[in-house]
Amino acid sequence: MSTISNHLPTAELQALDAAHHMHPFTTNDDLTAKGVRVIARAKGVYLTDTDGNEILDAMAGLWCVNLGYGRPEMGQVAARQMNELPYYNTFFQTTHVPGIALAKELADLAPGDLNHVFFAGSGSEANDTNLRMVRTYWAELGKPEKSHVISRKNAYHGSSMGSGSLGGMTYIHEQGGMPIPGIHHIGQPDWWSEGGDMTREDFGLARARELEEKILELGAENVAAFIGEPVQGAGGVIIPPSTYWPEIQRICRKHDVLLIADEVICGFGRTGNWFGAQTFDIIPDIMTVAKGLSSGYAPIGASIVNDKVAKVINACEFSHGYTYSGHPVCAAVALENLRIMHEENMLDHIRNVAAPALQNALSALEDHPLVGETARSGMMASIALTPHKESRAAFASPKGDVGYMCREHCFANNLVMRHVGDRMVISPPLVITPEEIEVFATRARKALDATYADLKDKDMLKAAS
Repeated sequence: MSTISNHLPTAELQALDAAHHMHPFTTNDDLTAKGVRVIARAKGVYLTDTDGNEILDAMAGLWCVNLGYGRPEMGQVAARQMNELPYYNTFFQTTHVPGIALAKELADLAPGDLNHVFFAGSGSEANDTNLRMVRTYWAELGKPEKSHVISRKNAYHGSSMGSGSLGGMTYIHEQGGMPIPGIHHIGQPDWWSEGGDMTREDFGLARARELEEKILELGAENVAAFIGEPVQGAGGVIIPPSTYWPEIQRICRKHDVLLIADEVICGFGRTGNWFGAQTFDIIPDIMTVAKGLSSGYAPIGASIVNDKVAKVINACEFSHGYTYSGHPVCAAVALENLRIMHEENMLDHIRNVAAPALQNALSALEDHPLVGETARSGMMASIALTPHKESRAAFASPKGDVGYMCREHCFANNLVMRHVGDRMVISPPLVITPEEIEVFATRARKALDATYADLKDKDMLKAAS
């Protein structure tokens, strides 16, 4: 049996990784040449690598470690459940206590009549479930032709064949034959990059009305659902104008189209409420959840379904599910995560402590010559980089080159801040303190300064024509 320990020298760990480990969303040959950063342990908002660097994780892993790292209660609950019932499936007329309890807790937390839960192992799996569920819903109502689903360009809903097709990122669609048939994409509500001379409010209405145009093009009798993130996370923390979601909902109701809110990133406190749907007054038929459901401590996702859809699906044999749907250990960990959030009044901390401190830090960065605007919803935010603030201009260099440069300077300053194109995005653990936010701001400014100096040296402070 092969074993490996963190005490091996970093170079040996990197060599083993390069020899055997295929990384996601990566050119692995380039990564091998560069060398991976090996994370050894983590506590609170900080990671420690095998070279002893203490890194502030302003991305909470992949938007998910809401409670911060190293919560002993989570491990204790997992160990107890492992010893009691490490696994059983929820097929074949069986269930278990953690799955029952978590489904009830989610139904209680979710707004409106979202009272039914179909478990998955991830957000990608849950969105695959949603695709099959909405098509099955309409087929059971005698409308099998009502099968098309509309999403948005630059949306992210996962990377499996179904969820990757629902997403609107072209670089995902370029590999593997996506999108699958019956999936369509309209423009995103990104005023900063695409709004031109329009006001935010007019732009929000215009982008929402693209949904109606697409429904009419396809025929309302053929459209099953629209899916959207309340705030587009992986697309760059795109916060829609105030006019956007009310108009989207009006259109969905008018044309009898189901509305799916993808809450994989926005859910469980990220926007300052339990769900982004509450922040933006969205009334969805289905919500997708994952990530913050367990704070990333165990893989779990779910579709939370309203009474109308569940009534139809529950009356038929829905031929769908996963080996790990409602895994008892993952469900127990998720329950403990939610218990801690309640007990520690996490929403109060976000609204009254962390979010105001983050807003102050972001506002202070807006005087930087590279920063065009900052945008925030709760504890997710973006910093738009531009060579010319007044015109919101893009850089003349290929999209993403400047953002990547800034990201590398962040890493060099022991800060994890992600880039999406030339927009820097953050989503720190919800437990972050004002003092830790000051550390973030100091390191972010240092990275921005270094990026600006590089751009001047390389004559790259030029706007696209």
